[in-house]
Amino acid sequence: MADTFASTEPGLADPAFRHFVITPGASDFSQTCRAIYVSVDGTATIKDIDGTSVDYNLFAGQVLPLRAIAVTAATATLIGWY
Repeated sequence: MADTFASTEPGLADPAFRHFVITPGASDFSQTCRAIYVSVDGTATIKDIDGTSVDYNLFAGQVLPLRAIAVTAATATLIGWY
């Protein structure tokens, strides 16, 4: 399929191009995400680009617009967008 926007430089307000299922753990993501989508309610400990971790109560359907680098623990099911 042709992508008429392939030569356009994306901005942070533009839609994400890729997604990945987030598996909580000690390792940082291979790519900083631009947002996290919550597919199942729960909690998550999310680390930002400065290395600060914060616990969140999350709800299915919620989009957390945070440029996170890791999720170290979670009961929620999460998908990273970048």
